[in-house]
Amino acid sequence: MEVSSKENTHFFSNNTILPVDRSSFKSESSASKEKQACCGGIKIFLGALSFVYFAKALSGSYLKSTITQIERRFDIPSSLVGVIDGSFEIGNLLIIILVSYFGAKLHRPRIIGAGCLIMSAGTFLIAMPQFFMGRYRYERFPSTINSTVSLSPCLQDKSQTPLSALEKSQSKINAGCEKEAGSSMWIYVLLGNLLRGIGETPIQPLGIAYIDDYAVEENAALYIGCVQTVAIIGPIFGFLLGSLCAKLYVDIGFVDLDSVTISPKDVQWVGAWWLGYLIAGLISILAGIPFWFLPRHLPRPEGRKDSSTSSEHSKFITEDNKDQGTSSWQQAKLAEMAKGKSLDIIAAVILSLACLLFLLFCLADFLPSLKNLFGNPVYILYLCASIIQFNALIGMVTYKPKYIEQQYGQTSSKTNFVIGLINTPAVAFGIFSGGLIMKRFGVGVVGAAKLSLGSSFFGYLLLLSLFAMGCGNSEVAGLTVSYHGAKPVSDHEQALFSECNSGCSCSRNDWDPICGENGVTYVSPCLAGCRASNGTGKNTVFFNCSCVGTFESSQSSSAVVGPCQKGNKCPKMFLYFLVISVITSYTLSVGGTPGYILLLRCIKPRLKSFALGIYTLAIRVLAGIPAPVYFGVAIDTTCLKWGSKRCGGRGACRLYDSSTLRYVYLGLTLVLGTVSIFFSVAVLWVLRKRSSPQDETLSASGERGTCGTKSRKDNFVNSDQLIQSTYWPEKETRL
Repeated sequence: MEVSSKENTHFFSNNTILPVDRSSFKSESSASKEKQACCGGIKIFLGALSFVYFAKALSGSYLKSTITQIERRFDIPSSLVGVIDGSFEIGNLLIIILVSYFGAKLHRPRIIGAGCLIMSAGTFLIAMPQFFMGRYRYERFPSTINSTVSLSPCLQDKSQTPLSALEKSQSKINAGCEKEAGSSMWIYVLLGNLLRGIGETPIQPLGIAYIDDYAVEENAALYIGCVQTVAIIGPIFGFLLGSLCAKLYVDIGFVDLDSVTISPKDVQWVGAWWLGYLIAGLISILAGIPFWFLPRHLPRPEGRKDSSTSSEHSKFITEDNKDQGTSSWQQAKLAEMAKGKSLDIIAAVILSLACLLFLLFCLADFLPSLKNLFGNPVYILYLCASIIQFNALIGMVTYKPKYIEQQYGQTSSKTNFVIGLINTPAVAFGIFSGGLIMKRFGVGVVGAAKLSLGSSFFGYLLLLSLFAMGCGNSEVAGLTVSYHGAKPVSDHEQALFSECNSGCSCSRNDWDPICGENGVTYVSPCLAGCRASNGTGKNTVFFNCSCVGTFESSQSSSAVVGPCQKGNKCPKMFLYFLVISVITSYTLSVGGTPGYILLLRCIKPRLKSFALGIYTLAIRVLAGIPAPVYFGVAIDTTCLKWGSKRCGGRGACRLYDSSTLRYVYLGLTLVLGTVSIFFSVAVLWVLRKRSSPQDETLSASGERGTCGTKSRKDNFVNSDQLIQSTYWPEKETRL
């Protein structure tokens, strides 16, 4: 009996376990459903964020592709275009601190959606001047604009021109002067780009932090890599869109294209620059729509809820959740009290005091952290090297389309096509190769510094070879060659007049180039001494051009509309330039990933977010804003012939000195790059001095290298922490 009772007891005890197993099965089932919901939500957010990255990269690269178009449309110098380009960084810096901190406490997806709307509004604002400043007017002799009055280009006597024609021409100029206020509409382009910078601000800090918070820890790096990859694709489409729009005339749809007498090869040609901004603005609106329907929070991954051995980020989230659970009854009580209107003023006062206390707390912790950060010689030296190198790269990329157009005589459309389809993929492949080399060979801190230094050294060494791959100046009578074929030695403006056109009433401010049969370009038909013309529009031919006939190699005295093409060697030089430019872009990009990893590994974990913020701020303030401006000022000094506005004043440059432009553009880039190399050498010297052979051995075996700080615990961080802390701006504040 005792045995049977024991067996019965054992049997019932086994039966009592069954409900527990079922409940655990239910919990596992609910957990799996929660995991599926979490994965589905984060993947939707990942797709939406990738599309936003594509949209902002497309609009940013499209702006670079329209630099020359904006310069010609608004008749402004390159230095002013540089200010317009730098306004994006100014807008970004205005609110980046507020967005990075307060945005994390609000509905992050909707803030990103609002940022997309602001970004699209800024993009539309850039295109708006096209619809309010009238049709584009370029300088052309009246007979080439389908005029019914037969006029001689060389006006020896104004009495030969009918009075009605002169009055009509003068009235048109006066009418244009009355609308000259439209020339200041470039301010709207600046404000639109400023607005673009404001709208783009929340995308990166809030979007990456959202992924890092709700993605499975081992998938976070993959998701962030996907977003960055899509961001690299954006510039390709941006430059290709710029190439397409540059082929179309600026007033397409508003004027008869048969009446346009200039071609895309003319320096006065302006493409449909505004059309691409409308397309980019529409894409930004579409990219922001999904974020208005995404939840504020997603279910946290199971590993981040329960794991007690997770990374520092996961531990913090767990503690934060516990704190939220213990204070839930307090939040409910406060919610009931907040219903009373009498507490509104008290709540506002308390909030103000809390903000003040928080500010004082941040300042108390800010100064020691800043002192600790700036006391790190590796960080300071690398920061200086990065600032100078980004000055060189930003200036070079901003004016690369202009350089190709002016140096090799290429159209804006072809230039943008080449940059988008050849140069941009080379940069992306270089960044990927740098990360692959780091992973494949287990490169440590010293190795990363060597790789970054080597890529910069060989990249700028290749850039040095571009000095020999330039085209000579176009032969323009009175500017680059004299009217008799010799190089001018007097002032350029005074050299425009010669004996052959002394009997003509010409203006030195006009730019209406014609190509003589001798292969020389003349600034205008009048300055070429042409006394007769036949045909209209692009088919106009000028005859009896006295200056063409006096040239040494001249066989005839006729000329056609438009400038002459550059020498026969120029297309071959352009091909060599493309090959070296692609290799240079790839070589310089290889050092991007090792340099960034070097920055991360040489900072204490508790200062990592703060250090990255200072780094980003310094790059934007000291490189992103000033580099386009002083590069533009330097390029303006190489101008040989300035255009003139309808009511007086200097317009955009019509002709550059090709040799001087090459030396200024490449020389300024190379000087800045060389200075950055010296700082990179100093970084490597400090690292090798402070690193022991044992550290380098550990680094080669796959572990993190050190930067010579005291605590090995602070120096060695696992790879997940490195990746996550990069995109976790509010970490130090919340801790």
